Amino acid sequence: MKRAIFLKIFGGCVLLILLIGALSLAFSFTLIRSHYERAEARSLESLGQALLPDVETHLDAGDAEGLDAYVKRMGPRLGARLTVIAPDGEVLADSEKDPATMENHRYRPEVQDAVEGRVGRSERFSYTVEARMLYVGLPLVQEGRVRAVVRQSLYLSYIEELLADLKTGILRAVLVMALLALTASALFSLHLTSPIRLLTQAARRVADGNFATRVHFRRRDEFRLLGEKFNEMTERLEGLFNDVIKKKEELANVIGAIREGLAVFDGDGRLRLANSSFAVFTGGEPAEGRYYWEIVRSAGFQDLIARTRAERKGRTAEFRVGEKPVLGTTSFLDLQDGVVAVLHDLSEIRRIEHMKRDFVVNVSHELRTPLAVLSGAIESLEDGAADHATVDILRRHTERLKAIVEDLLKLAEFEDRGLPPVRASVDVREIAEGVLEMFRPRFLAKGLSLRLEAPDDGLVVKADPYRIEQMLINLVDNALKYTEGGAVAVKLGREGGQTVLEVVDTGIGIVPAEMSRIFERFYVVDKSRSRRAGGTGLGLSIVKHIVEGHGGTVEVRSVPGEGTAFTVRLPSSPDG
Repeated sequence: MKRAIFLKIFGGCVLLILLIGALSLAFSFTLIRSHYERAEARSLESLGQALLPDVETHLDAGDAEGLDAYVKRMGPRLGARLTVIAPDGEVLADSEKDPATMENHRYRPEVQDAVEGRVGRSERFSYTVEARMLYVGLPLVQEGRVRAVVRQSLYLSYIEELLADLKTGILRAVLVMALLALTASALFSLHLTSPIRLLTQAARRVADGNFATRVHFRRRDEFRLLGEKFNEMTERLEGLFNDVIKKKEELANVIGAIREGLAVFDGDGRLRLANSSFAVFTGGEPAEGRYYWEIVRSAGFQDLIARTRAERKGRTAEFRVGEKPVLGTTSFLDLQDGVVAVLHDLSEIRRIEHMKRDFVVNVSHELRTPLAVLSGAIESLEDGAADHATVDILRRHTERLKAIVEDLLKLAEFEDRGLPPVRASVDVREIAEGVLEMFRPRFLAKGLSLRLEAPDDGLVVKADPYRIEQMLINLVDNALKYTEGGAVAVKLGREGGQTVLEVVDTGIGIVPAEMSRIFERFYVVDKSRSRRAGGTGLGLSIVKHIVEGHGGTVEVRSVPGEGTAFTVRLPSSPDG
C-alpha cells in the first residue's frame, strides 16, 4: 500500500520492457530467418541458372547417365543438392540418391510452380534425406515449353546453426538493453513517485492534526504547482481549525460557566453534550451517549423531553429530581432533530422562600408579644390602675421594640449598601479588652467568669473599629444569655496570615439540626430564654454580615449541654 504507485508504474514499465524484448526476439529471429532463406533461395536460383545450359546439353544428347554423373559431380562442389525432374514428375538425376529409387515429384510445390513456367520455392521436411530442406525449382524452357525442372535444395540445418549463433548475440543484446531499460524505469518511477510519496506523508501528518506541515519541490512541473496548492490548503485548514478550536473553547467556557444544568439530546434521545452543572442531576455518573430516561431518574423530566420531541416545540415544567425541586426548560432543534434542556435547581429559591415565611412569622411573633403587653399596660393607665411595675413593663418592652427596630435597620443597611469602606488599622486586643470591661459587671452578677486569652503583641486588622466592637459585643452577649454556669473565654490569635477571634462558652449548646439556621433572622435556639434576656434574634445575623463585609469567615461548633464556640477569621493587616 505504501509503495503501490511506484510498484504500479515500475511494474508496468517492466511488463512493457519484457513484452518489447520478447517481441523483438521473436520478430528479429523471424526476420533474420526469412532474410537468410530469401538470400539462400536467390543464391540457389543463381546456381540453377548457371547449370541450365549444361543440363540442356545432356538432355539434348539423351545421355541420362551422363546427366546423373554431372549432377552428382556438381552437387558437392556447389554445397547443394541438385535434382533434375521431368515435367511428369519423374526424377531424371539427383546428386545424392539413385533417381531410379526415388518417387515421383510431380506434385512437389516447387516442381508444380516450375512446370508452370515460374521459379518455385518451398521449405519442408524431406523424407528422402530425413532433414528439413529449402527447395528452389527452375524451369528449363525450350521452344516455349518446359522440358525439365532443375531443382536445387539446401539443408536448413546450416541456417539453424547460423541463427543459433545470432540468437545468442541478440539475446545478450536484448538482456543488456532490458537491464538498462529496467534501471532507467526504476529511476524514472522513483523520480515520478517521490513527490507523490512526499505529498502522501504530508497529507497523513495533516490528517493527524499537524497543520504546520509544508512541502517544497524544486522541480518545475505540475508537482510544484500541486505542492504550492497543498501548502495553501494546509495554511487555510490551520486557520479554520484554529478558529474552530477557539470557538469550541469559547462555547465550552460559556456552557461550563452556566450554573444551570444544560444538556443536548440527539434525534434518538441520546445525550451528546452537557455541562458540569448537569452532573448534579445525573448523580455524577458518565452520561454521554446514554438515553435521557437513563440519565435523569424523574418522570417529570422524561415527560418534558418526550412532549418536546413529539410537539417539536419548547416547553417549561416543574418537577422533582430526587429531593430537589427543579424547573426544566426545553427547546427543539429542527436541524438536528434534537432537544436542548436547561434544568434550574430551585432548592435555594425554595429555601429562601421558606426563610422569608419564617421571617414574617418570627417578626410577627416577636412584635406581637411586646405590643400586647404595651396594649395591656396602656389600658391599665387608662383605668388608673397603673403602678411602678406597669411603668417598668412599658419601659422594658418599649426598649425591646426599639432594639428590634434598630437591629432590623442595621441589617437592612448592610444588605442594601454593604459595610462602609475600611478606614483604619484596628488592634483587636484593645477592642476585646474594652468589651470585656463593659460586660464584666453583668457576668459577676450572674456568677460567671469572663477571661481574655491573647498574645502580648497587638493583633491589627484593617477594619471599621465600631463594627468590630459591635460584632464582639453581640457574640459575648449571646454567650452570656445562654450560659448559666461556668465561664466565657475570648481567645485571640494568628493562623495562616489571619487574625482569629474565638468566643467560647460553657452554656446549653446547640443541637446539630439547628446549626445551619442560627444565623437566620429571629431564629433563636431557646425562644423563652432569649425573650427573658431581651434578645431580638438578630444579633448573629448582624455578626455574619459584619464578618463577611470585612472579607472574613465565621464558624460555629457546639456540643449540646457542654457549650458553644464561635470562631471569626479576619485578614490580618500588614501593619501588624
